[in-house]
Amino acid sequence: MPEQFSLPGFETALHATDRLFFAIIPTADAAAAIVRQTGLLCDEYALKGKSIARGRLHVTLNFLGDYLGLPQDIVAAAKTAAASVRAAPFDVVFDRTGSFRGRRRNYPLVLLGDDGVAALSAFQQTLGVALQRNGLRSARSHYTPHLTLLYNNYQLPLRAIAPIRWTVNEFVLVRSLLGETRHIQLARWPLLS
Repeated sequence: MPEQFSLPGFETALHATDRLFFAIIPTADAAAAIVRQTGLLCDEYALKGKSIARGRLHVTLNFLGDYLGLPQDIVAAAKTAAASVRAAPFDVVFDRTGSFRGRRRNYPLVLLGDDGVAALSAFQQTLGVALQRNGLRSARSHYTPHLTLLYNNYQLPLRAIAPIRWTVNEFVLVRSLLGETRHIQLARWPLLS
């Protein structure tokens, strides 16, 4: 295949194709409750945003970056870091919804929690330390555990909901194919008592 030449000032912009992050995934029962809650909110507020598909529902733990292609060295380091984490299963409880700030007409509507996400925050920090030991950056020091339900064209106020809870028994390394709304779980690690 012939090489394509470019003229100065007319370079083709390369866009990231892959996003890597660690996450927890809701159990089937929790995912069903999340879908029901999203439907209730859509009905109550006449929301027009498209809900996140059940198979893509997740809570991000640590963002590893956006890349042009799948970086095998980053994946290998991430897997090594994850394998070193020792933690027991823990419960997570989301009991509020509200909108995060976003770009105009693209406000994330999310599940949030108070005391019910303390163990999740502690686990995120533990994983972050393991990532740093393996030469990977970890999430910012300010971490707000949340699960995105949809993106909407206006912000909704914070409000209480019936608690959505599950026991976290594992965490996963996710490859998101940018622009394709597809997640591929590259590896998973159990939490053991």
